[in-house]
Order: sequence, then C-alpha cells, then structure tokens
Amino acid sequence: MSKVEVSRREVLQLAGSLACLSFAPAGATASAGYPSKPIRLIVPFPPGGPIDILGRLFATAAGERIGQTIVVENRPGVGGNLGTDVVAKSASDGYTLALSGLQNFSVAPHIFKKMPYDPERDFTFITRMIDLSGAIVAHPSAPFSDLRGLIAYARANPGKLAYGSAGIATTGHLAGAMLTAATGIQLQHVPYKGTAPMVQELLGGQILLAFESSLASTVPNIKSGKLKGIAVLSAQRSSLLPDLPTVAESGVPGFEFNAWMGLVGPANLQPEIVGLLNKIARESLASPEVANKLREIGLTPVTSTPQQFSEFVRAETVRWGKIVAQAKITAD
Repeated sequence: MSKVEVSRREVLQLAGSLACLSFAPAGATASAGYPSKPIRLIVPFPPGGPIDILGRLFATAAGERIGQTIVVENRPGVGGNLGTDVVAKSASDGYTLALSGLQNFSVAPHIFKKMPYDPERDFTFITRMIDLSGAIVAHPSAPFSDLRGLIAYARANPGKLAYGSAGIATTGHLAGAMLTAATGIQLQHVPYKGTAPMVQELLGGQILLAFESSLASTVPNIKSGKLKGIAVLSAQRSSLLPDLPTVAESGVPGFEFNAWMGLVGPANLQPEIVGLLNKIARESLASPEVANKLREIGLTPVTSTPQQFSEFVRAETVRWGKIVAQAKITAD
C-alpha cells in the first residue's frame, strides 16, 4: 500500500467524520453555549410569600454562578398549577424553569378532574430544593388559644369556623383538610390568591383562623401579639418558635405535615443542561448567605440528584393519593 493510498484513505475517513458532525441533530451540540441569554424562573405564587423569597434568593445566587441573569416571573393561580403549566409547555432548551412542588405534582392529579399537564411526562426534575412546614395561627379575638380549644369550639359550632389558606390545593389547604380528617371537626375553607392577602385578612380579623404554609410571616406576628400561635404542623417544634407545641403534642397523635419544592424544567432537557443546573442549585443552596436566610423564614434547604428527585416525586404521588382519599380533599 502506497503512501498516496494511505493518505487518500485518511482524507476519506476525515471527510466522513466531518459529514457526520455536519448532519448531527441540532440538540447534540445545543448545550455547548448554555446559557447564552437570560433564564426565566417561574414562581407560580404571588410576590411576597415564602416561595417567592426562595425564588429571588436562588435567582441572585445561581445567576452569579452560572454567569447569566435569572429573571423571576410570578405566575400565580390554581395552587401553582397555572405557573407550572407554563414550564410544561415551554421549549426544552433550559431557558424556562420553575419552582414547583408537592401540590403541583403529587396532590393536584388526585383532586383536579382535569389537569393542564401530565406531572410525570411533561417535566424534567432537576433537584429538590427545600422542605417547609408551617403553623396554625389565629386572630387575637378568636375564642380559643390552643389546639384543644380550637377543636372544642369547632365541635360546638360545626361548619361555622372558617380557615384561610394561600389557595386551593396549597399546603395550607392540605394541612387544614388533614386536620379535619384526623379530628372529625368541620371547618370552612377560604382560599386566597396567595399568602400575603390571606395574612392581611387574618390580621384584620376578616377570618379568625389560618393554616400558614411556612413560618415566614408567622413568627413576627406571633411575637408582636398580632396573631396567636395555635400549633406547629411539623413533627418537631420549630427553633423559630420553640414554645409553640406541635399538633401531635396538642392532642392529635401522629399528625405531621411537611411540604417540599423543587427546581423543574420542561420534559427532555439535555443531560448536560440538567447536570449544570443541578450543580448550580446545590452550590447556591449550600452558600451561607442563602441557607441562613431560608432558615430564618422556616425553609430547610434540601438538595438531590435529578434521579433522586424524580423517584421522590413518584413516591410522594402514591402517598398523597392515599391521604387525599382518606381526607376527602377536593378542589371545590
């Protein structure tokens, strides 16, 4: 074999390789320059609430690390389902993400007859981000000051005591439904369009009772006497309100309610983009400036691999299917 023949073969092999590269699917190299423009982060709740605070802290920290602006966009409605649906129907390029959680993926499919998205098929799960637990709070004029008193009053006045939540299928709604199922009392549910308007109505005495999704606004209002703390929803007392007992300690053994939120994108995000976003999210939540601020408002940073998050969501969906059926939670 001559040198000319070898050279010709090498040229042909190189040409073939270049042809393969030229006709490779666009997605194969699309992540090389990611991100090359601002990223939109959907927060499916109104401004001012704990998830909005999480979103803005994360956007700042992650934007600095990823080298691109992350723009927070509040898209509230239907317990977070409307904003979550925006991501489900976005391009799979990594430029539209969302902070969504328990109610949007593991609860909504069990309580809404028609969903705008498929929780398993339409998303890429990037990382779990926080756990949160709230509290039962009351206006100072409420005729009870602890959970036992609340239960006694509700039993003596069936259906007359109303409780507020941040919206249908939100964590406050779910916690209230769990308590009524566990105790047999009858409460009226009053859904608001977010935490902030609910708190304003509670402070004004328009409602006497509320289930707070986190301790963000609860702690200062309880400490100032503007609200009465009734019980903490988690299994353990909060370090932010160490004197406030849990629901389980207050006469409802075994009661525990915790919610979670995570970072998601549209289905079929490229693995390279998912890996980068997971890494950036982990670093951001681990930073003291972010972690400490989150803990100050009752949010606990929790990260995971994409696979762990996906498996966690599936397990939670099964668990909450049973809870919804038992508690007879509906979107009405």
